[in-house]
Parts: sequence; C-alpha cells; structure tokens
Amino acid sequence: RTELAIKEIMSSGGAEDDIPQAERKTVTDFCYLLDKSKQLFNGLRDLPQYGQKQWQSYFGRTFDVYTKLWKFQQQHRQVLDNRYGLKRWQIGEIASKIGQLYYHYYLRTSETSYLNEAFSFYSAIRQRSYYSQVNKEDRPELVVKKLRYYARFIVVCLLLNKMDVVKDLVKELSDEIEDYTHRFNTEDQVEWNLVLQEVAAFIEADPVMVLNDDNTIVITSNRLSETGAPLLEQGMIVGQLALADALIIGNCNNQVKFSELTIDMFRMLQALEREPMNLASQMNKPGMQESTEKPARRENPHKYLLYKPTFSQLYTFLAASFKELPANSVLLIYLSATGVFPSGRSDSEGPYDFGGVLTNSNRDIINGDAIHKRNQSYKEMHCLHPGDLYPFTRKPLFIIVDSSNSVAYKNFTNLFGQPLVCLLSPTAYPKALQDQSQRGSLFTLFLNNPLMAFLFVSGLSSMRRGLWEKCQDYLRKINRDIAQLLTHSRSIDQSFLQFFGDEFLRLLLTRFIFCSATMRMHKIFRETRNYPESYPQLPRDETVENPHLQKHILELASILDVRNVFLENTLDDY
Repeated sequence: RTELAIKEIMSSGGAEDDIPQAERKTVTDFCYLLDKSKQLFNGLRDLPQYGQKQWQSYFGRTFDVYTKLWKFQQQHRQVLDNRYGLKRWQIGEIASKIGQLYYHYYLRTSETSYLNEAFSFYSAIRQRSYYSQVNKEDRPELVVKKLRYYARFIVVCLLLNKMDVVKDLVKELSDEIEDYTHRFNTEDQVEWNLVLQEVAAFIEADPVMVLNDDNTIVITSNRLSETGAPLLEQGMIVGQLALADALIIGNCNNQVKFSELTIDMFRMLQALEREPMNLASQMNKPGMQESTEKPARRENPHKYLLYKPTFSQLYTFLAASFKELPANSVLLIYLSATGVFPSGRSDSEGPYDFGGVLTNSNRDIINGDAIHKRNQSYKEMHCLHPGDLYPFTRKPLFIIVDSSNSVAYKNFTNLFGQPLVCLLSPTAYPKALQDQSQRGSLFTLFLNNPLMAFLFVSGLSSMRRGLWEKCQDYLRKINRDIAQLLTHSRSIDQSFLQFFGDEFLRLLLTRFIFCSATMRMHKIFRETRNYPESYPQLPRDETVENPHLQKHILELASILDVRNVFLENTLDDY
C-alpha cells in the first residue's frame, strides 16, 4: 500500500522517471518512518494502563521512531515539499504526537520535567503556525485535529500553572470552534462548547486572587519546592519509609473538571510532585538518560489518576500498586468522592457497616449523596468500604478521604501492625461559609495550598503579593513548629512518626494539623462534623489544640487583620 501511495505522490509531482534516485529514496524512507510511527503510536492504546514495567521498552521504541522522523523531515524538508507535497499541518501532526508522547510519559512516570518537553513541542506548533492552513481545506476532520491539539495544549499548561498561556489558548480555541461550527454543520458543536465551559470554570476555581502592584494575577505554584517541607531537626526520631505510589481518585458529583481531572485531583497531584526542572535536551528520550546526569533526590512518587472509576477498576489499580510497591515504601490512597451511607440499620459495627465513598456505576444517583437499595439487608455495592482496603494494610498505607462520609474510615482496624494513617475531611461545612464545593473541597485546598484556604475561611478574596509572601514565610515557621510538636509528642501513635521521614507525607501531615487547628479556632466552625479527624486519633492537646500553635494562628490572623474571625480563648471553650 505504501509503495502505491509513494508512486501516486511522486507521479503527481511530474514524470516519475525524472525523479533522481536519491530523492525517491528520501520519500520512501519518510513514508516508511511515518507509517511505522503511526503504527507504534496506535499501539500505545493497547498497553496495560497499570503496572510500571511492561510499557517502557515500547515507549522507548516509539520515541526512537518519532525522533528519527522529526529530524528526517527537518533535514529533507525541501525534497519532501517538492516530491511528497508535505503540508505544514502534517509537520504539526508529528510535533503534536511527540507532545502527546511526552505528556503520556509524564502520566506514566510522574516526572514533571516531561511536561516541559510536551509544552515546548506544543508551543512550537503554535509559534510556527503549523495548523494555520487547515481552515482553508474543506476537511472537518483536519479542523478537529487542530481543536484536539488546543485541548491537549491547555491540559499541559494547566499542569504547569501557565495560566496566562491558558487564557490565550482558550480565546483562540473559542474562535476556532466558532469558525468550525459556522463552516461545517456538525453534531459535536455542543461537546466543544462544553470543553470551553469546563476550562473556564477550572481557571476560576481558586477562591483567592494574589495580585501584583499593577493588578495582574500572580501565578502561585503548589508543588514541593526546596524550602517546602519542614526540615527534620537533629535528634528527631522518624521512620525511613518513602512514598512510592499514589492512587488519586475523583468521583464527586458536580465538581469542576477538565479532561478527566477534577479540581480536587488536580490539587492533590500537585501536592505530590516537586517543581519541574528543564531536561537538558529536547530530544533526550525518557529512560535513556545516564544515571550520572540525574539530579539527586528528584523522584516524585508514581501516581495513578482515576476519574470516576468503577469498583473493579479501582481494585485492579490498587492491586497493581500494592504488588509493585518496593520495600520500605508507602502507598497513598486519596479519595475525593461522594459519600455513600448505609441505608439499613445494622446491629454490628464492622468495616462494612458504615458505608464509604462512591464508586462509579451506570445507575442513577438519587438524592445526591444518598444511594438507595431495594433490599435493606445488603451492603452498598457501588461503594468503597473501609473493609475493602483491609487486605492492602499488609504494607504501609496512608489514606486521605475527602467526602461527606469520610468518618466511615474512622472505624479502621490495623490488623497487620504495619504503619497506617487515615486523614479524614469534615463531613459538613458551616452554612455561613459560602458553598465552594463545586470549585473543589476546602479540606483538599488546605492540603494543597494552606494559605489560600486560610484566606478563604477568613473571608478574603484577594491579596497583594508582598503580604502573600510575608504570610507564606510565617506559615513555613508554623509548619516547622508543628513538625516539632509531632516529633516531641509523648502520646502520639507511632504510625504518624513512621511516615514523617518522607517529605511529601511530612508536608501533608503538618498541613492537616494546621487545617484542623484553624477550623477548631474559627468562630463559625462549631460542630464536631465541621472538623477533620484522623485514624489513629491525634493527641489534641499536643497537636490540633496546642496553645503554642493556636497563638501562631492568631498571629497569622493579625498579619491579615482578620483576628476577629477566630476565638481568642479557645482552650476555655472546650
């Protein structure tokens, strides 16, 4: 088929016999590489989504072919223009596929530097206007390729916090969609407009704006930086466990999402990543770097991002993570999901008697959070119960549940004596607090960007950069003090300390305590269900209700001039 196509292409450029042998070979080689690249790229879909080893050699081969193809079209552009009729959108397609490869490599490895590589290829397409001629051709499928490129570029920019670029891309995409639907009377107009609405809502999800002096918005990053996690002081006795794998699960009804990422998932994945670094060379293939080139301590925990998984999908990925977890490592499970409550009365109090969180099913959900069954004596089927996680507590497990039924996971039992911690969100927020749930959970915001969450509960919606940075410095001091409170505690459960040696988990634990202490001091958070909880329980007087920490929180409130929002004599109020 390829040879026939080559003959047709070349004869259309003039008499076939007139074409020099070298040029003929150039076209043949290009067609071979193009075919091979498409074949390998399509094969990526058939690779298992879970398991970290099987896919690497296949990805390596695909990268090899695309690297050759990219360089080949650069070196022989003149011949390919004349003899093959190479169009600019075809070069754009190759660059777009390489961008997709880098993005998928990021998803597989969690190495944020690959996002920069995807960004550089996607940017080149835009700067060089590779897709600009597509609109002149009467082929709707080509325009759809262009629209999909925009959507993919937006995802990468969101993950890199390049919000200024996102806003430009959204405007361009909006114009392209309008032109597309005007020229071709297509059925997918509603879907593309939905894409625009989703990304617009995603950009506006943050409840607080940080402003420069000229009123432009400051882009803040919430990935782990060098100064991010409080350092361990000499003499702190903590475990040597490292966070190696994380399942980030999003199954909330009506939460802002874009491209199978809810805003909660987006925030949590950034809390488990370091700031990206630029890779040395654009065409360095992933996995091909010499070990000597790798900067020290750069690894991010591997992640699976599961949007609205069914129970069987969730369990499959969980089992794969569990199986591949290295020695002295931790598996983190983050659940941001609608609560499922037991509908029947149960005499027992076992791990399947308190409900849990929603897993996806094709059935309709009735009454938002409550799911009804025909037979009251059976347990909820489309639900991840605490008991479902018991088999996985054979290895160190760190669980975060953000749900209206998070307390179901308070009834855990540590059967195997391995380190086990559950951080549980409030099950309800005060009515007086404006409902932000659609724009992401307040609890997850505290774990991702504690200062923004603190400003939101204090009733602030914007702030100057200078004050923001001053507060961030003070918050780092608070985190250091929380770390000391934890490690000096006489009565704290050892599980907390065993996880405390890992930077990511240390930061999550200190932010959790800051969140809990803030809510307990806040005047409108007055019910028990308004507070986060944990399994095992933290000693309150040494952590979330510690007078030293409460003094710090009041001091932070004073810097922001919102001290009136908090109770002064909290210890007297309990």
